[in-house]
Amino acid sequence: MLDHSHDHDDARGVRFTRATAGHGHAPADFGRAFAIGIALNAAYVIAEASYGIVSHSLALLADAGHNLGDVLALAAAWGAAILGRRRPAGRYTYGLRGSTILVAIGNAILLLVITGGIAWEAIRRLLQSPEPLSGLTIVIVAAAGVVINGSTALLFMAGRRGDLNIRAAFQHLASDAAVAFGVAIAGVLILMTGWIWLDPAISLAISVIVIAGTWSLLRESVNLALHAVPPGIEREAVAGYLGSLPGITAVHDLHIWGMSTTETALTAHLVRPEGVPNDALLRRAQLELQERFGIGHVTLQVETADEAVICRLAPDDIV
Repeated sequence: MLDHSHDHDDARGVRFTRATAGHGHAPADFGRAFAIGIALNAAYVIAEASYGIVSHSLALLADAGHNLGDVLALAAAWGAAILGRRRPAGRYTYGLRGSTILVAIGNAILLLVITGGIAWEAIRRLLQSPEPLSGLTIVIVAAAGVVINGSTALLFMAGRRGDLNIRAAFQHLASDAAVAFGVAIAGVLILMTGWIWLDPAISLAISVIVIAGTWSLLRESVNLALHAVPPGIEREAVAGYLGSLPGITAVHDLHIWGMSTTETALTAHLVRPEGVPNDALLRRAQLELQERFGIGHVTLQVETADEAVICRLAPDDIV
């Protein structure tokens, strides 16, 4: 199999490495979004923790811890995005694209741990005698959190479907806004009714929602790390398309995996008894794999019928 990016009529295979339109790197302006999100949330963490101590509010202190974790997660995701753009070198033949998957896993685990801690403390507070709270302080600080986290989440909304790390950043910030909104509601009710138990109760309810939403992110990230077929791509549909190409009688050793949270790769052996096709057919396959399935890094090896018989990778259970 020969790798090349220009025309040769006698090539056994062709490799294309253009980024996909639907799964490319996050736009450059997400760097600005990361910077704004980190700066605003770091400042808010300090203010929220301070007011949480003064007002004796678990919800504010827990939300401050939640926000601190998200500041660290945003910084890690930003670093991974930068590493993901580094060119291949030495042993890292794919560059450091895979670091985006590792960070996505870390972000999900971090959010689960922090939210689990909030839930645990909320349960503990519910079982203890309530402490006096300053409801007005809770409302003001939490309302500020809704504005800060909601506005920064909007900065990542456009890229959340094409990149797991951008999605993680959006999910972190959106969950922070939801937590802050719940805390603000609790503060209003405490002012109106004096029901101090609402502070930990609201924290517990929102923790359950955040954990449920984060679990899917973790599952998808782990699947990418295990080289599972990325979501939104059906392996059978890809195999069917490749098998429908002119002269192709069989497809084997088909692999589809995520090189990063934004890029998908494919390798396959195509059996063509008539011999190796010209580059026009292979280029057509590359373009349609990109347009129809969002697969932008394609390596195809063409075999004749005789070669396919002796190909040790032909059985589906051999990789």
